[in-house]
This record gives sequence, C-alpha cells and structure tokens, in this order.
Amino acid sequence: MKALMKTTKSVKPAEVEKKWHIVDAEGLVVGRAAVVIANVLRGKHKTSFTPHVDCGDNVIVINADKVRFTGKKLADKVYYKHTGYAGGIKEITAAKVLEGRFPERVLEKAVERMIPRGPLGRQQMRNLRIYKGAEHPHEAQNPAVLDIAAMSRKNKVGA
Repeated sequence: MKALMKTTKSVKPAEVEKKWHIVDAEGLVVGRAAVVIANVLRGKHKTSFTPHVDCGDNVIVINADKVRFTGKKLADKVYYKHTGYAGGIKEITAAKVLEGRFPERVLEKAVERMIPRGPLGRQQMRNLRIYKGAEHPHEAQNPAVLDIAAMSRKNKVGA
C-alpha cells in the first residue's frame, strides 16, 4: 500500500487549465448567482485549488438585466459611491440601476464584493464577462453551460 503524502500539491500558474462557462441569469436571484460565479472565478470548484494562484475559469453571463431580487430589496437596497469631494456621497437604488444604462453592474458588483481585494482579485475579475442581452462574442470558446437554477430551487425566482 502506498504511503500517504505529507505535502500539499500547489499548482503553478503555468499548470492551470482554464475552461469557459456560460450562465443565463434570467430570473436568477442576484446573491445566489453571484456566489456560484465567484466560486468558479476563484477556482474553488477544482480539486487543484490554490489560494494564491488564479486557477479559476472564465465565466460569461448573459441576460444580466433580467436578474431578480427577493423581498423588498429591489426598492430598499441602496448602492453608495463617493465622488472624492467633501460631502460627495451618492446613492442609487437597485431598481434604478436595473432600469438604467448599465443594468449588468448589479451582478458585477455582487460578484466583485465576493472576490478578495488585491491584484489576484482584479485578475480573477478580468475573467468575468457580463452582457445585458442574450448575445455575446465568445462562441468560439465553446463555453459549457453552468445551470445555476438547477442547483437549488431557491436560486431562481418563480421556479
């Protein structure tokens, strides 16, 4: 019988195999979708996960303008930003962001806040592509479908 290894295998950046996944966000709950996307971006779904290496996969999200919130979050959730000037804090509700020019920012910010801050987190966020419609220019990568709605009945509103 082979002896157990006493060392942990740490994957090197050159050994990482990146795959492409596509997520249809229509009807998905924002936070629940963001958790799954963030874990795939970090690579936590792989057995070769290494915390200090970008070993995550690329994720394409389509229909990001059709994500849903549960409860009263659509009206009550507030996003803040600061202009940099004294008294320059601005706020906007989730409903106004989804109705606005860039509705994909709701899902982008939810995922971004689940990724560690720093250079590695910024690199992992570059592997996320979010589109508000059903069209995307990444057909050549042959992305595998990541069905978040099928993982749990709570992941999709109205399912």
